[in-house]
Amino acid sequence: MTSYGVVGLKTVAEVKKENSVELAVSALAAGRIVLLTDREHPERGANVCVDPGLLDADTINFFVSHARGLVCLAMTEQRMQQLGIPLLADDSAREGRPVFGASIEAAEGVSTGISAADRARTILAASHPDSDVDSLVMPGHVHSVRVSHRGVLAMAAPAEAAADLVAMTGSARSAAFCCVLGDDGEVADDAELRSLAERFSLAMVDVSEVVDLRLKTELVVERVAEREIDSAYGGRYCAVVYRNDMDEHEHVALVAGVLDGPEPVWVRVHSQCLTGDVLGSARCDCGEQLAMSLEMIARNGRGVVVYMHQEGRGIGLANKIKAYHLQDQGRDTVEANLDLGFGEDLRDYGMAAQILKDLGVTRVCLLTNNPAKVSGLKKHGIDVTERRPLQPPARTHNVDYLKTKQQKLGHLLDSGALEVVPRENSGGE
Repeated sequence: MTSYGVVGLKTVAEVKKENSVELAVSALAAGRIVLLTDREHPERGANVCVDPGLLDADTINFFVSHARGLVCLAMTEQRMQQLGIPLLADDSAREGRPVFGASIEAAEGVSTGISAADRARTILAASHPDSDVDSLVMPGHVHSVRVSHRGVLAMAAPAEAAADLVAMTGSARSAAFCCVLGDDGEVADDAELRSLAERFSLAMVDVSEVVDLRLKTELVVERVAEREIDSAYGGRYCAVVYRNDMDEHEHVALVAGVLDGPEPVWVRVHSQCLTGDVLGSARCDCGEQLAMSLEMIARNGRGVVVYMHQEGRGIGLANKIKAYHLQDQGRDTVEANLDLGFGEDLRDYGMAAQILKDLGVTRVCLLTNNPAKVSGLKKHGIDVTERRPLQPPARTHNVDYLKTKQQKLGHLLDSGALEVVPRENSGGE
């Protein structure tokens, strides 16, 4: 059997120990096939991919025989323009679907264009650095797909991830790929994907791993405004507003004191909660946690509050209010999110880590009850040396919410933090 995967490059033991992205890049550099999954969006399907400049007819035959989807070539828009390939539509990118250009064929060296050898010839022609508008004809039997020149940092989708992986080998940002279908003709499930990978010793990597690596090794946030403000909770902060290429939101860091020095910086990563932070909602403890953080950092004289535009654990304001309606009918905060079709917690801490790195902060004392924040920042290169709890008194309206966070989301709350304190003894919500 032809070896398409990593066997021959590394032993099985080495494969199991090595970082998935590094292994995938190594395989692609050697002209091998990589299996790219998308755990966060399984409906998109997994893809086999390869460096388009290193494939041959056997590779295309593997695509059509074992993956069974469309044979596609991912390229940047600039490259498509150089080759004269028009886009068919560009609105599908908003939903994370591929943006297709015209199908292509090599202008020379092919017959019908449909054979494995002909499609390999087409992809090689489109990938050659000296090719131009005269090198291809349209329509053809290879489907072109546009990817952002920013890759997964602009769109965390399979085509972008495949092109990013090839770019990590030193080749151009491009990739030949094909969606994997199961025996029933539907998108392959996890068991079928693992069977395919094991059968042909394919390196497996997930889109999220490509995103995580780039966020860990590259700085993608941009400072767009800075201004000192005085907080009603005490202390003066420099408000630094950030934008980035990955989402359409603006995030802000509130910086107190000088962040230089060997001691860990006190940090609170706080997700926006309009109802709690601004309106003083009694349903949650978000506003009180934000106030406590600002007060603690002000007393310490040094620290950062990273205020993230991640309303409702990432589901947005409208869905958060819908979740409130479900909670009024007896669902808890986790069950309400699941009923709306979301995960328990959609927040990602990669952008918060990016902001901290831009501020020169890599060692932190994290103000949180949430272990997911600790692991999330660590995953993106932030050294969390200590955790300090934030436990405002429980209220009649939020005690069940706090118990759900403790029992279902793993928040680290002392038993005393779940004892209800009457409003008159607390100074208000």
